[in-house]
Amino acid sequence: MTPADWAALALYLVVWLGYEPILQHVAKASGAIATDLTVLRAIWMRGMAMRQDTRLLDGQLLGHVITSASFFTSSNLILTAGVAGVLFGGYSALGKANEIGFAAGSLMLFQGKLALSLAALARGLLSFIWAIRQLNYCVALIGAAPESDADKALLSAYADAASEVLNPALTSFSSGIRAYYFAMAAGAWLFGPAPFAAGTLAALAMLIFRQSSSRSARGVRRARALLDE
Repeated sequence: MTPADWAALALYLVVWLGYEPILQHVAKASGAIATDLTVLRAIWMRGMAMRQDTRLLDGQLLGHVITSASFFTSSNLILTAGVAGVLFGGYSALGKANEIGFAAGSLMLFQGKLALSLAALARGLLSFIWAIRQLNYCVALIGAAPESDADKALLSAYADAASEVLNPALTSFSSGIRAYYFAMAAGAWLFGPAPFAAGTLAALAMLIFRQSSSRSARGVRRARALLDE
């Protein structure tokens, strides 16, 4: 590996592993969808607990999220298997990469580049799996919720407990989605250290923009402000 490869790899690891602290800093400075949705989900669970009619709507909403998480899990698994297949392709895969025009380098370096993409995808796969498990816990919590005419303090405490499961579940789901961004950034290493560094910074900029400055972020922030009032 050249010094440029090492520098690009160090940048990637700092951004990839340090994204959560970076997002927390951005959220404190200008707000972020992730933190606003934490509040909105807590409000949702309070509404679920206090609802006078059946909680069918809440179950349907949660079912939609589980379906989405299952779809992304299946897609991630296919991509993981594909990258793993190329990774273990040996000199045959290296030769084809060089024919295409990738800056593959030696076999060990080529495998290292693919392994980084594979690690990002595998981390996302584990996040999706954990998200689905937690979402199924939420289904049980909605089904076991006390009747709406129960003690208000009990309903409020139950809603808080349910949100403590729902929020980590959807945070894991978001983490799985982010894995695609970082897997693509890692894949840019096949074109050389400069595209690798540029892809890493582009992924970070896109994620931060969508979290804090996009139209969706502004809309979620406004909705939270209205409910806080």
